[in-house]
Amino acid sequence: MKKLFALCIISLLVIQCKESKKNTQKIKRGLVSNNAMVVCARPEASAIGIAIMKQGGNAFDAMIATDLALCVAYPFAGNIGGGGFMVYRTKEGKTGALDYREKAPMAATKNMYLDKKDNIIKGKSTLGAMAIGIPGTIAGLFKVHKKFGSLPFEKLIQPAIDLAKKGVVVTKKQAERLNKYKKYFAQANDHTILLDKDWQEGDTIKYPNLAKTFMRIKNSGKDGFYKGKTADMLVSYVQKLGGVITKKDLESYNAKWRKPIVFTYKDLKIISMSPPSSGGICDAQIFKAIEPYDIASYGHNSVKAIQLITEAERRAFADRSFFLGDPDFVKIPIDTLISAKYVQKRMANFSWDKATLSADVTHGNIVGYESNETTHYSIVDKFGNAVAVTTTLNGAYGSKVYVSDGGFFLNNEMDDFSAKPGTPNMFGLLGAEANSIKPEKRMLSSMTPTIVEKKGVLFMVVGSPGGSTIITSVMQTILNVYEFGFGMQEAVDAPRFHHQWLPDVVVLEPTGFDSILVKKLEAKGYPIKQNKTRIIGKVDAILLLPDGRLEGGADYRGDDEAVGF
Repeated sequence: MKKLFALCIISLLVIQCKESKKNTQKIKRGLVSNNAMVVCARPEASAIGIAIMKQGGNAFDAMIATDLALCVAYPFAGNIGGGGFMVYRTKEGKTGALDYREKAPMAATKNMYLDKKDNIIKGKSTLGAMAIGIPGTIAGLFKVHKKFGSLPFEKLIQPAIDLAKKGVVVTKKQAERLNKYKKYFAQANDHTILLDKDWQEGDTIKYPNLAKTFMRIKNSGKDGFYKGKTADMLVSYVQKLGGVITKKDLESYNAKWRKPIVFTYKDLKIISMSPPSSGGICDAQIFKAIEPYDIASYGHNSVKAIQLITEAERRAFADRSFFLGDPDFVKIPIDTLISAKYVQKRMANFSWDKATLSADVTHGNIVGYESNETTHYSIVDKFGNAVAVTTTLNGAYGSKVYVSDGGFFLNNEMDDFSAKPGTPNMFGLLGAEANSIKPEKRMLSSMTPTIVEKKGVLFMVVGSPGGSTIITSVMQTILNVYEFGFGMQEAVDAPRFHHQWLPDVVVLEPTGFDSILVKKLEAKGYPIKQNKTRIIGKVDAILLLPDGRLEGGADYRGDDEAVGF
């Protein structure tokens, strides 16, 4: 009896040690605040969002003010010439999603980027006037304000007007980006633009014409962008450069409320973006593939953890390439794609002994049925509302077409369509007929704004830029907190890896993965790319701590900053 009792005690201690293993490490916290928080790509924009909430505004008000401020402070991706997605959770626990993704112009055609021999015309979908989709940002912001705004729109746009007039101090990283891409500004435009010069850290950029555009929006609402003077200058300049966007394209644009992708992972409820974003579905598939395994016991970024996640990613991205597109144009078997039964069937040939070859993985059989140059921000207000927003121009500074009289860049989102099914886009992503080009169709995206609940309570707000790496960055950040016991800032700072089916290579960030781990993965048949790899995501996130306070995670890979009160 004593031996049995001793064995029971030992077993209990083993279980307790295993359960507490991920909680015993010392957590280094990021910024912690009591009431509200904004985490985004520039401190100026985060501060403006917080200022709005200090004035009594809610998270949706702060979203609008932050978004407009990013147009000034972060033209690399912040925009009124692009589009994005929002996922929200109200203080009552109601969730939803807004799609203000760009659309193809009415004059767009399926083969518009192919030559007479059906080959892709290099650069036509990425640089210049033909690469531009119909912008959705301003329509999206007004849609949010109409449903959730508590302060006048005029009050929310004024800080961005003031910032544009005052100017923004150039950071070291911003100067490097501007200088890197300025050669393309000359190629895309017919004149020297405001940003076409040699920039140094500490310089100030003022945007007087953008301030005037904001004033027109302030005075005329949505029509201040989609009609009138701003619309005239946009359409006139794009057509002058050979583009096909018309005034009718702008006037006809509409943002749409969507039903988010909602799924569970253990005791988490994850609310993410639905198509035309691929992020929610892909992450649902990855999480469902991982769920049967005790990944916490493998250790963070261990061989087994990387192997399991890579194989889950491989299958999810294969399905992405075939099934996903604009739900207004194609039928997507969402319920099947994110079901545990389907995903586990897809994982049936996974082996710990060796890598599955992507050449041997195609999309699943179902019967009867995005960019580095993006930006994300996360907001939680004192009332308990949460907002996750990812917005983009697609490539760096979009199409590089700059409407000088209006003070803004235009996107190159047309590259996110499958210009030729089976041919990769600028992020190496393949697409099929579901994502082919059609007039007024929205192009597939990888943007993954996400909100997480734990046991029915708000737990996390998370998202990232990074093209196809957005999906994997969001997933790994959630796992870092939930499975490996990291704080929010630690989870964001942790080294990341990425696999997207094709090309068949595991991309590792340059630091944080030792050579022994790399050799073990290669021995199992995983091709590794690590040297000179681009940034894998740039996560901005907020974690609700057990005591009710908020911890921000602002990515060191950029100029990102968390601000709270």
